[in-house]
Amino acid sequence: MKAIPDAEYQMRMTRFQANIKAAGLDAALVHSNEADFANVRYLTEYWPTFETAGVFVPAEGPPILLIGPESENYARGRSKVTNIEMMVEYRESADPEYPGIPVATFADVAAKALPGRTLHRLGLVGTTILPLPVYESLQRDLPGVELVKADDALSDLRSIKSDTEIALMREAFRISEIAVEAILNEIKPGMTELQAIGIAQREIYANGGEYEGHALYCFGGPATSNAISRPTHRPLKAHEIIQVNIGARVGGYSSSVGLPISFGPLPVEQKRLVEFGLEAHFKTLELLRAGRPAAQVVLDYERFVEERGFSEYMLYGPCHGIGMMEVERPWMESSSEYELQENMTFQVDTFFCSGGEFGLRWENGVRITRDGAEKLSSRFMKLVEL
Repeated sequence: MKAIPDAEYQMRMTRFQANIKAAGLDAALVHSNEADFANVRYLTEYWPTFETAGVFVPAEGPPILLIGPESENYARGRSKVTNIEMMVEYRESADPEYPGIPVATFADVAAKALPGRTLHRLGLVGTTILPLPVYESLQRDLPGVELVKADDALSDLRSIKSDTEIALMREAFRISEIAVEAILNEIKPGMTELQAIGIAQREIYANGGEYEGHALYCFGGPATSNAISRPTHRPLKAHEIIQVNIGARVGGYSSSVGLPISFGPLPVEQKRLVEFGLEAHFKTLELLRAGRPAAQVVLDYERFVEERGFSEYMLYGPCHGIGMMEVERPWMESSSEYELQENMTFQVDTFFCSGGEFGLRWENGVRITRDGAEKLSSRFMKLVEL
């Protein structure tokens, strides 16, 4: 299986340090947890489990991976960053004290990372998931140091994918399509939503996935009106929208293939919205190409939906970033201030709902090109009535 080469990790770190320096920072502290692992794994390949993790990156010099007290052997066998320190701030959420285990403080880490230098400004990356114990320890251990929100220093690097990253994403989408096909072949009325998801999980792991790319879901009836939900033990029924969203993760990179299906024909109103959703989905694909302002894509999409008379069914749209996380920066919104660039990757995410009665989502990944968008998945961009 293809993986990110060591030279690419080194290049990532070099570019990140250049961004740190350009932002007038002396160093950056990057945070991740088990669920939102991307920032730390992007720089080190380390993926925390149970515990959290950080990377202390000076503007010049070797970085330091920060882990909880239980993960040392695991981290040394996986991390591309060989300089590792254990800290209680990165322990698991049960909050054990670990008496007798030697651990470092942020003062120790800063002194090791910046020998003979003074830390004045420290950038924080991963601020939306940075826990209070880490922040309180930074204030206690590094008095007088200015803590600066610096997420852009890393997210801007992550938004443009390398050839290897794109290859991993293509493979993740390929496996997702295999899993969707298995569901379509095996699903039947009376099967529960969770049983359908079990089919997808079997295929993801059997075909080379390292994990699910997101919380997989299959649900029917009124639950399809939820923008976000989870599968349950509810049996699936005929003549209702059944929403399927399946994603595999390969080499750290996520995917998602989403489509509404049904057992037999849908009621007229539901089928009308499903068919328009697919039409809007293809419209988004027409709007994508390098050089276009992201905000203009959204405004054009919203105008299309309004002109066709479906605005009342729209919650948001039409795209969000995808890469190591199934949903990651940059979002594509009417307030966006960036242009699409070649090798940005997005999830075309077309969601419509009718109150709390029913809804649908078409979802496929794309890579931005000079002339348009490469579809990373396309096999199930069609109406499916089983």
